Parts: sequence; C-alpha cells; structure tokens
Amino acid sequence: MEYLEYPVLTGAFMEMASWVTPGSGSIQHQEKIYWMVNAGILMVCAAVVAVCVSRTHRRRPWDALLVALAPALALTATINWDLLAVALTAAAMMMWARARSLAFGVLLGLATAAKLYPVLLLGPLLILCWRAGRWRAFGTGLLGAAGTWLVVNLPVILLAGDGWSKFYTFSQERDVDFGSFWLILYQRTESPLSTDTVNILAVALMLLACLAIGALGLSAPRRPRFAQLAFLVVAAFILTNKVYSPQYVLWLIPLAALARPRWRDFLIWQACEVAYFLGIWLYLAYTTSGDAHKGLPTEGYQVAIVVHLLGTLYLCAVVVRDILMPERDVVRRGGDDDPSGGVLDGAEDAFVLGHTAQPARPVAHSAEGPLVKWGAATTDIPR
Repeated sequence: MEYLEYPVLTGAFMEMASWVTPGSGSIQHQEKIYWMVNAGILMVCAAVVAVCVSRTHRRRPWDALLVALAPALALTATINWDLLAVALTAAAMMMWARARSLAFGVLLGLATAAKLYPVLLLGPLLILCWRAGRWRAFGTGLLGAAGTWLVVNLPVILLAGDGWSKFYTFSQERDVDFGSFWLILYQRTESPLSTDTVNILAVALMLLACLAIGALGLSAPRRPRFAQLAFLVVAAFILTNKVYSPQYVLWLIPLAALARPRWRDFLIWQACEVAYFLGIWLYLAYTTSGDAHKGLPTEGYQVAIVVHLLGTLYLCAVVVRDILMPERDVVRRGGDDDPSGGVLDGAEDAFVLGHTAQPARPVAHSAEGPLVKWGAATTDIPR
C-alpha cells in the first residue's frame, strides 16, 4: 500500500479540500476544482501570514508589505501546501511577541504537525531565554508545542503507524535532489557520495551551523532579536539540506521581513530566488524535451543553484552584521529592543558568554535619536 508522504496536518488539509470537490464530471474537471479549492485556502493562509507579521512588530506594521509583495510568494504559493505551516508559524510568533507562551506553543505544535521546519524555532528561543533567564516562558512554550504535536499525531501513530512514518522515512531515504549544493557535487563528481553519507554530512553541517548560531546568540554585544536567530536557523537548514524545493522560500519570507526589514536587501534576495525559480523549471524542460534540448542545460541550472545559495547567504550575512553591530539594525534604531521577543523584550541579560550582562533597552533619548546604553558607554544612534 502506498501512503502520502506528508505530515498529519497537511494530509488533513488535503483531505478536507477533497470534501468540497465535486465527485461528478471528468477527472480533469475534478482536478481543476480541487486545485482551485486548495489555492483559495492557501491564499487565506498567505493573508494570515501578512497580518501576523504586521502585528508582530506593532510599531512597524508596514514591514508586512515585504511579505505581501514578495515576488517569490506569488510564484510559489500554490506549488505545495507549505503556506499552512508558514501561517501557523507566523501566528505562533505573533503570540510569542504578545508574551502568550502557551498560545505560541500550541500554534508551533500545529505548525510542526504540518511541516517539520517550525520546530527549529525552539532552538533560537532556548538560546535567548537562557541568556535572559526566562526559563518559565520557554518551558511553557515547549510543553505547549510538544503536547499539541502529540495530540495531533498520536491517534494516527496508533491507528496507521506505517502511514504516519512515511514522511520521515521518505525524507531520510530521498536521494540528493533539486536545488542543493549536494546536487552540484553529485553532478560534477565521478563517484558521488551515497545517500546515507550525504544524510550524515548534512546533519553534521546543520549541527555545526546551530552551534555557531547559538554561540552568536549567547555572546553578541546585545541580545539578538528572536526573528533574527529564527531566520538564521531556518536558513541554515535550507542551505545544508540535500534538497531545496522552490516553495521552501516561503519558510523564510516572513522571517526575513521581521529579521531584516530593508527593501534593498530583501529584493536582492528575492531576485536570486526568482532566478532560481525560473532556472529549475527551464532545467526540467531541458531534461524532459528529449533530443530537442529545450530549456536550461545542467551547467546553467547549477549556476541558478549557486545564485540561490549566494542570495540566502547574503541575507544571512547582513542579519549577522546587525546582531554584531546593533546600531545597524533598523528595528532598533527606532528605539525598540525586540518587538517580536515577548517576555524577552527589554529584559536584562542573566547570562552572556564572554561578556558582562548589560541592559537591553534604550535608556534615554536625544534630539537626534534614542541613546542606547551598553555597560558604561552611551552611544547616540541617529534615526
């Protein structure tokens, strides 16, 4: 028996969409209606993402325009069902920003039941709550996420364990695929690495990236914002994974809008993603056109992959720069500390790796802008 290789909540989404699809008419007609039903619900999810981003940074609601007008969102929104998990994750971050830890956990648990990547946000949150000493809030969120995930998944595990595990075994057994730097190595090497070896190396690279992000979060001169570390850890997963499907960019769009809300940097990254989107479909046309060879050859597709990787790395670099040089952070220039941080917003450090714990909030204002005080030194940050 063949099972659906999707998590439980995404499978439920697909099933409910089928309920409102008429069972009469030709198969082509039914497929069209089913696609339109799914597309309509996914557009609602996209609207939820934009609204949640606008309400996460309450003093900067216009940053949600980065989400609403993102070219990659328009291109990839209906390729797959990822927007369901993205919407739940955005709603979870909005709840955390409002210091509602349990609601955050419940929504993040639902998001993880729809797609695996949202669970990665618990790592940055652990680092930031450790640094601020906010263990109770983190524990509440963690328990809420784990409990909700179990409530959704446990019945399926008990009643259809083989079907439930299909998503996880498929991800592990899947060969090196589109969009990853592993594919370039595979195509340009006479003796490519086995799938098991790539799995081990990809996990090792991801763990190293997480350790580096954790060290950055604990040692930065000022505690990073939640959205900044969340963006970095999801980007690290995308960069090290053995496959990059075009719709994975949806995972990063709301996080990028919160982490680095600058049109220039956002559009540079989006241009790279649009180039990759065009590249993969032209490459698929090339591989399926036979002797006609219409489309983008292998070498051209490899260039498209490199462009995607460089665009994501560029945005990671400017986010890291903002963390190391908080005066460059456009969110903090307005006098905010961490508007997406909830209980972390304005909290003093309880533990800092290699530094003395210092205040997090601007302590005074001048005519030119907020005066941000770190330790004994006061820095005037112009608006």
